[in-house]
Amino acid sequence: MNMNHALLTDLYEFSMANGYYATLPHEDRAVFDIFFRNVPDQGSFVIAAGLQQVLDALQNFHFAPADIDYLRGLHLYSVDFLDYLADLQLACTITALPEGTPVFPREPLITVEGPLMQVQLLETLLLNIVNHQSLIATKARRITAAAEGRPVMEFGARRAQGPDAAVYGARAAIIGGCASTSNVLAAQLFHIPAAGTMAHSWVESFPDELTAFRAWAKVYPDNSALLVDTFDVLASGVPNAITVFKELRAAGHRPVGIRIDSGDITQLATQARQMLDDAGFPEAKITASNALDETVIQSLLKQGAPLDNFGIGEKLITSASSPVLSGVYKLAALQTQGDWQPKIKVSASREKTTLPGHKQVYRLFHPGSQQAFADVIALADETLATTIAAINANPLATHTKVTLKDFTAQPLLHTVFKPGAPATEPTDVFAIQNYCQDELTRLPAATKRLVNPDLYPVYLTPKLADLQQQLVDAHQA
Repeated sequence: MNMNHALLTDLYEFSMANGYYATLPHEDRAVFDIFFRNVPDQGSFVIAAGLQQVLDALQNFHFAPADIDYLRGLHLYSVDFLDYLADLQLACTITALPEGTPVFPREPLITVEGPLMQVQLLETLLLNIVNHQSLIATKARRITAAAEGRPVMEFGARRAQGPDAAVYGARAAIIGGCASTSNVLAAQLFHIPAAGTMAHSWVESFPDELTAFRAWAKVYPDNSALLVDTFDVLASGVPNAITVFKELRAAGHRPVGIRIDSGDITQLATQARQMLDDAGFPEAKITASNALDETVIQSLLKQGAPLDNFGIGEKLITSASSPVLSGVYKLAALQTQGDWQPKIKVSASREKTTLPGHKQVYRLFHPGSQQAFADVIALADETLATTIAAINANPLATHTKVTLKDFTAQPLLHTVFKPGAPATEPTDVFAIQNYCQDELTRLPAATKRLVNPDLYPVYLTPKLADLQQQLVDAHQA
């Protein structure tokens, strides 16, 4: 989906860029970080997603003549600035966490370095992509964790907030752990298995339910998953499904199962399972749908509901219980006359004070172990000491200092985009999903709880913490 998104930004980005053009040296460069402070659904981490669309957008970023004409018509910007935009070629470098990485508050997901005017114009576009897809991938992780290995089908296109949200939300859901999507366009674009059964309107379009099921089985003898709750799940839906399943088996076909989309799913599934087993179809699957999320799934399974699959729509594609990831894009360093100067946003709230400078994020492991126990945010040009007198990155933490030793450190941020160089990040969404699952196994189990998870510790190196405090003191002075 190679669409030029150059105008997908907020007006003030253009106004600031025009002002930079008029008042600052054009060779000034800047570093901006994308990070978040709070995790949706009171979780402990976010699943990073959206990087592939970021790279696609940057490779196609330009201002078409019609874009320049529109901006000229606003009567806000100088002719010289508009000429600059007309000839603009991105000269930005992007470092990022790999898609699928569990990331924690205050850690940069993406860092953008380039001419100040250019990196300013990218703010809204990059946040739009990363906030949305990371949100949906995170929700999918929660839902698939609740499903305890049972396949989850993404069913949300009709409730998504627009076509892009449906398509890229489906992709993000796969990264977070889903197995398939009902969205055919997303399935085509990202090589995702397409899944689905039928709607109630199919059943209602025939004289009776049994006739509807037989018609479906005639057209799809090897894909007969039947929706059994149009009229009465136990009195007609399951008995009619069993009749058709027997006819299919007699003809040499293997029935798939049934889907329940309403009612008391635990009781209905329990009785339906018994009916299917008694009729000789223990292999027939029972799929549940109908406004499910991780809380409902956990409740169903705790009650012993014999469910094999889940179809999740609106609660996944909109992350309905926590529908916003408030990622931000903050200036961390500015290069003037060749010298880099760290930059900071100082707030009355310590929680909103930013981390200055070029940074790297390290995941720490016990020696010889694949189990992570902490992350450290460092300045990019410093070498981690073997023993670190680290400072808690959470400004609200009670215990602010800790000594870290006996660890191996894995750097997480790496260069993913350079001017004129092709992007080399993985594009296979299931390869990204596998990477995500591997990374999740490396985290402490307590941080992955869906309710009251432990806070995974993230620390600052003394050098970064001292730099932040020096800048805070300077501004206060």
